Amino acid sequence: MYTFSLPDPLVTLVIPTLKAGAVLEECVASLAAQSLRDFQVIVVDNSGRGLARQADFKGFPVTILENTRNLGFGAAINQGWRRSSSPFVATVNDDARAHPGWLDAMVATLAAHGDAGFCACRVLLDDGRISSAGLQLAADGSSRQRGYGEPVVNFPKVDDVLIPSGCAALFRRRMMEETAGFDEDFFLYCEDTDLGLRAHWAGWRGVYAPDAEVDHAGSHTAGAASPLKAYLVERNRIALALKTFPADMLFRAFLAQFVRYFWHMAMLLRGSGKSAEFRDQGHGVAWLAWFVLRAHLAAFRALPRLWRQRRAIRASARIPASRFRELARRHSISLRRVAEL
Repeated sequence: MYTFSLPDPLVTLVIPTLKAGAVLEECVASLAAQSLRDFQVIVVDNSGRGLARQADFKGFPVTILENTRNLGFGAAINQGWRRSSSPFVATVNDDARAHPGWLDAMVATLAAHGDAGFCACRVLLDDGRISSAGLQLAADGSSRQRGYGEPVVNFPKVDDVLIPSGCAALFRRRMMEETAGFDEDFFLYCEDTDLGLRAHWAGWRGVYAPDAEVDHAGSHTAGAASPLKAYLVERNRIALALKTFPADMLFRAFLAQFVRYFWHMAMLLRGSGKSAEFRDQGHGVAWLAWFVLRAHLAAFRALPRLWRQRRAIRASARIPASRFRELARRHSISLRRVAEL
């Protein structure tokens, strides 16, 4: 294990990695160029082969935590922030490249809003348009990028946001401690949505920092429309709805999922959306249906655990269900749009 520590750094940045290599090196190089300097970087190597040790960070100090197997995104982030004492914790995908003022803008925005538990940034596509300005929530528990494909001028101001994108986000340590951080059972995908919703139940707000920008390649680990992603996204969507949705929203979520399936099939026939991308990569529609069925079976098997988590969330809730419903409505995205993205 390679270690480096700063005396009580303001921010601990945690980067999970599976493949390491040049992508990780570019990510760390972008962090080395940050205008705010009071931070430390922890790379959590999930490769099981010590690949992060082979990376060349050009002398920039990095702590490397090695796992013998891939523990997933949420577990890696939890490992990192629990090893630190920083008041702020940042998550960074290894294929993200932060602009020099990214961390400074994130910290300034979150520090200025004492009731906010997390801060979302402006994630950019290769052509400079928005990939995400936080995430929005659909009626069935799906979440998708706010502002995807839109010009940056459409999201110019600090604003409330429901969910941060775990690709690049800043969290208040106190919020992470109160919520116990990411749900490690999710393994990959939707853990940022789950944490964001649990944070709101715990009484925290989320804010968006438009001056904090990162470039992101997207789906570097599991593929843009891979079988693994199809299964995990659907399984975790069901789990977070069971954990966090009020009873009436949970009933509507069960019905709404069939509306989304309809739109996925419609997009498939039109040759667009993730379902068409899944097919074009050589995976049959029958396989997609099988992954959906597997996801529901997995959620059913996990129901006792999910129900215990649901009861714990509601027992410690600091907002009423009516407030949660209002937040979900205000930051909603249509099921058709979910199928399109």
